[in-house]
Amino acid sequence: MLQYFYVSSRSKSLFMLWPRRAGLMSGVYKPSPSGFVTLHPGNCLLLQECAVTLRTVNMIIVIDDKEAFLSALTEAGDKLVVVDFTATWCGPCKNIAPFFKGLSEKPENSNVVFLKVDVDDAADVAQHCDIKCMPTFHFYKNGGKVDDFSGANQATLEEKIKALRS
Repeated sequence: MLQYFYVSSRSKSLFMLWPRRAGLMSGVYKPSPSGFVTLHPGNCLLLQECAVTLRTVNMIIVIDDKEAFLSALTEAGDKLVVVDFTATWCGPCKNIAPFFKGLSEKPENSNVVFLKVDVDDAADVAQHCDIKCMPTFHFYKNGGKVDDFSGANQATLEEKIKALRS
């Protein structure tokens, strides 16, 4: 299954797909009214030129395993990568999630890659990154960790992104 997010115009929608074990793919597709459709690799369309009216886009990539995590870091190149290590049962994680989503949607963060790792669903990633508490945020550039902090402090998260994204 592929996870995707899209922006739409009156007739078409631009979407981005993040396959579990493949590179970033994009395409044009007419989504369901809810905006969520399960697509399989054989159904992917190539990106076509189309005029779209941009709206808010959720640009958070959900990481399922260590392979996908390492691939996302590699594909990001020299872009800042912000990783939110979270858990569904974690209260502070739930509290900061909308703020993290909002940061991913800000135009000034368009060159920042946002990843979300559920430590229960991707225990191999949590172990690889030595996660001890949630939420924990890691910051990467060129595949290497440049900073981290634990806790749901919105100001700290925003300040670190501002300082590291350039």
